Amino acid sequence: MREDFSFFTHSGNKIRCSVYSNNKEISKPCLILVHGFKGFKDWGFWPYTAEFFSKNGFNVISFNFSHNGVGDSLTDFDELDKFSENTISLEVDELDEIINAIKEGSCCNLKCSSIGIVGHSRGGAVSILASAKNKNVDALAVWASVAKLDRYPERQKKEWKEKGFIEVLNSRTLQMMRLNVTLLDDIEKNKNTTLNIESAVKKLNKPFLIIHGEQDLTVPVEEGKLLFEFSDKEKTDFEIIPATGHTFDIVHPFESSNAKFDKILNLTLNFFKKNLFPEE
Repeated sequence: MREDFSFFTHSGNKIRCSVYSNNKEISKPCLILVHGFKGFKDWGFWPYTAEFFSKNGFNVISFNFSHNGVGDSLTDFDELDKFSENTISLEVDELDEIINAIKEGSCCNLKCSSIGIVGHSRGGAVSILASAKNKNVDALAVWASVAKLDRYPERQKKEWKEKGFIEVLNSRTLQMMRLNVTLLDDIEKNKNTTLNIESAVKKLNKPFLIIHGEQDLTVPVEEGKLLFEFSDKEKTDFEIIPATGHTFDIVHPFESSNAKFDKILNLTLNFFKKNLFPEE
């Protein structure tokens, strides 16, 4: 069963959420699904993923970051002004707040025995950064995650700083989406401290699953390998999925799953069953 609702962060930003649960009265592991850049909770594989884990014994929470650009429509980029003002630090802070609210029971009215996170693409990096500092996270899985946030060529950075913004094309909607220089400033200012992914991975100290498509052109598989290199091998599993790319052959609007994505779901399910459910 899906229930949609909204809540406001301590900064007054609106977070739109969906909860998938077969029985909210029972205390059980909760999974938080974290979308990436130009992503949203109702994109492509996310509702299917949420339903899959809900049917397999989890409470599942998916949400939109307040400045991801998608407003009350839930599917259209109709808040491009907010999108232009977004930063990585804002997303990390919002995820941290969501984790705490879910653990305390002040969000979603869920009873969570433990908390796991699934982050995709840039959402993987945000999930790593939040999980490294939040003790309420018990296990973390990332799909096609970036391993570095300072990923822009110097020529592009120069233009970005001179103009105060750059524009990126959304190839699906054909919208030109503006990114203000505040995003670049945030990354450059904090890349060696609060936004240092290498440091965050090294201090995770919790079960960690890395899954990456072998043919990912958006975030090359080398970044998945780099995350594994940073990690504690005794606590980390790394899976490369052959012959698939950044979204694992899933499109939006969602049409159907496939053998590769089903494998990813089952690998992730087994990981969380092992690390979030109490031993019987």
